[in-house]
Amino acid sequence: MKNQKNYTARNDIYNMMIRLHARHSRIDQARGFFFEMQKWRCKPDVETYNALINAHGRNGQWRWALNIMEDMLRAAIPPSRSTYNNLINACGSSGNWREALKVCKKMTENGVGPDLVTHNIVLSAYKTGLQYSKALSYFELMKATNIRPDTTTLNIMMYCLVKLGEYGKAVEIFNSMREKRSDCRPDIVTFTTMIHAYSIQGQLENCKAVFNTMLAEGFKPNIVSYNALIGAYASFGMNKEAQRVFNEIKQKGLRPDIVSYTSLLNAYGRSHQPEKAREIFDKMKQNNWKPNSVSYNALIDSYGSNGMLTEAAEVLREMEKDGIRPNVVSICTLLAACGSNGQRAKIDSILSLAESRGIVLNTVAYNSAIGSYMNVGEYDKALNMYRTMRKKNVKPDSVTFNVLISGCCKMSKYVEALDFLDEMMILHIPLSREVYSSAICAYIKQGLLAEAESVFTKMKMTGFYPDVIAYTTMIHAYNIAEKWDKAYELFQEMKMNNVKPDSIACAALMRAFNGGCQPAKVLVLAEYMREKNIPFTDAICFEMVSACSMLREWKAIIELIKMMEPSYHVVSVGLLNQILHFLGKSGKTETMMKVFYKIVASGADISLCTYEILLKNLLAAGNWRKYVEVLEWIVEGGIHPSSEMYSNIFTFAQRSCGAEYASAIQERIETLKRKSGIKPL
Repeated sequence: MKNQKNYTARNDIYNMMIRLHARHSRIDQARGFFFEMQKWRCKPDVETYNALINAHGRNGQWRWALNIMEDMLRAAIPPSRSTYNNLINACGSSGNWREALKVCKKMTENGVGPDLVTHNIVLSAYKTGLQYSKALSYFELMKATNIRPDTTTLNIMMYCLVKLGEYGKAVEIFNSMREKRSDCRPDIVTFTTMIHAYSIQGQLENCKAVFNTMLAEGFKPNIVSYNALIGAYASFGMNKEAQRVFNEIKQKGLRPDIVSYTSLLNAYGRSHQPEKAREIFDKMKQNNWKPNSVSYNALIDSYGSNGMLTEAAEVLREMEKDGIRPNVVSICTLLAACGSNGQRAKIDSILSLAESRGIVLNTVAYNSAIGSYMNVGEYDKALNMYRTMRKKNVKPDSVTFNVLISGCCKMSKYVEALDFLDEMMILHIPLSREVYSSAICAYIKQGLLAEAESVFTKMKMTGFYPDVIAYTTMIHAYNIAEKWDKAYELFQEMKMNNVKPDSIACAALMRAFNGGCQPAKVLVLAEYMREKNIPFTDAICFEMVSACSMLREWKAIIELIKMMEPSYHVVSVGLLNQILHFLGKSGKTETMMKVFYKIVASGADISLCTYEILLKNLLAAGNWRKYVEVLEWIVEGGIHPSSEMYSNIFTFAQRSCGAEYASAIQERIETLKRKSGIKPL
């Protein structure tokens, strides 16, 4: 066109070319057209400057955008609202929200009032700058100016609320947008934000429901929507479902990006398939995606969480070879793996590696190091790490103190745990639900029930509703103090507050009922557990057997035995012995022996103590023949019967059997003694 004789340079054509190159991030070419148009004596206008500011803004060059604005003012071209919006966006998209606000203020001072687009750009600047609370405050100011928000505005608000953990308010906005009379209808970004919100909360069913609703309302999911759903499945280690969504991306004609591959990799890592995670990582490279630090960290976590620390360290070296510098997340991942696998020597090596690479540890990293040392029982090293943290002015948070307090409780250092609690109070660090639970545990272990009750009450007053661990700890405390009625009241409160009891909580309450001579309530609680599908553990069964023993409930114990029958091989010896003892004491020796046969058939370990229970009850029932037979089993099993087992049958034979049977019993016993290597008398 320029080669035509009648060509005349025009602003609109140059402006269009600058905008075209801006959309493709070709800044140099866009600037080239800006200078070329001036050579052709085509004076840049407000649209030209707007296009160039937008080009630099898209590339994160906010200072260049400011300089162009100054050039524009020097050229006596008055900025339009679009000029200011482009400049605010240039600053905000780079995370420089303070500069964005300055431009917005200047815009108002120059008599150009902000519109809805301006407000959305400012909100987006706060969002990019991680200033979520400020975004919410700005939104309230915006509503006061009678400017009605649009879908983009509400999407930003939902995102900020999710980041602040205010999921309920985000759901309220989402539901209001879906109402028929709503002016702001949800779009693909709205649905994707909600999938992400439910994923963080661990509400997988809601994630799937939102995704299906999006499809039902005619929206075509984009790659971000699919990635959000894969991420939700990955957080639960559901690799099959994540793989299905990943395959669906390809079927819909979309190309999986690096986030898709990383999320799928994470799904396999969390489902304990590190080899498959490695396979996905290699496929990512084969499909011309260069793994970033998040991808490498996910692979490190995949190996580390499965105890493959050597492979995890190898990935770290591979990461460096590929020119990607390990970050503090890499170090945290390795530290957590060492702590969970008891590799105390490697914790020091990882910290040295971080120091040699110039990686500055933040609060999360220090928390990981302290937690790892606590997990392997290195209290002194954990304490030194905490002191180093304070010395380097890294501010501890509630997680730091929770790790310290709970770690001290695990090592029975309750005095030290309470000292850390006092220090936390001095530093004015708000107590979290986990810290409250750990503090309650520390007070109870010290026998300070009143202090534990005080912390428990304070926990409820500050808005942290106790979880099942806190309730269980308090029930256990009332058990120790023999305050069984209070334990039951607390259990009722837990149900009223919709806190689902687990097996440990139920076992603690059953112990309280048995201790308070209320065994009937144990069986009532067992029925409640069946209704709520709460699993029966050894501790639960033990308390139930004790209750049945006190109540002489023959039917209940038979039902329990039938329920336990498939799992005899994993049931504790103590529980099996208690069941056999109850049956024998009740005079049901035949049933006792039948249960014993089934226990043996299941492959469970049989101890001498179990045989003692059988023999004692057989002798009490006068079944000396079976007594001698069991003694023969003991000898054949390579176990040496105790002298008491022999003397008991001799005494019984002399007192309760005739001379004929007594001599026969003595002869069989002498034979058994010879087999077991004991010299006959």
